[in-house]
Amino acid sequence: MRATPICPRCHGSLRPPSAWSSAWRCPTHGDVTPLQPPRQPSRAALEAVRRIAGVPVWVPWPLPSGWLVTGFAEAGDERTGTRASVTALCGPSVTHGPADLLVVAEEPGVGVGAGFAGLDGPDPGQGFDEGPPHAKIDIFGHPTPLWCVPAASDRAVYAGEALGNWLWTIAWPAEAGCLIALAELTLRDLRENDQDLDLPYGAFSPRLPDDEGA
Repeated sequence: MRATPICPRCHGSLRPPSAWSSAWRCPTHGDVTPLQPPRQPSRAALEAVRRIAGVPVWVPWPLPSGWLVTGFAEAGDERTGTRASVTALCGPSVTHGPADLLVVAEEPGVGVGAGFAGLDGPDPGQGFDEGPPHAKIDIFGHPTPLWCVPAASDRAVYAGEALGNWLWTIAWPAEAGCLIALAELTLRDLRENDQDLDLPYGAFSPRLPDDEGA
């Protein structure tokens, strides 16, 4: 399991802070908010994420049938605080085999969601939300619009805004994107004291990078 932070955008190695700079630096993307080592799927990991999260820690609840929580991750450090959270899930695909889903909440410019989506920039890109939304997710009783973002062909990516932060859903394989478009999901923020949910946990997600450059 990886022990050091990586770039949230390219998942490459970083130069740590030094006497000359307090920032983590990527050779390609400059100063970045570091993506910390992922956390195994467990109640203890969830509690650790909840204690430090400065952004929502989203989970679909109730989970779709057969789905499990498969890990957590966050981006930030002692200087910046936690500026992005990732909840990983796995379940049956609409076609053959399993599907993976990452739900990301992040401050603008951090680049975690874009990194998992395979995009060049740190955010969804200008004009991504033109036209009617392609999906809606319920948050606190309100339908939150999401737009499909062009991404790598092996995944489906939707992005929108919730509570002043970017909200991303990234699903593998691409056909699993219909879960976002059709399943009428409801998101809960696990930071809230009344969200003490009995989450089912599965094996660690292969989508959370545990090696530099993964």
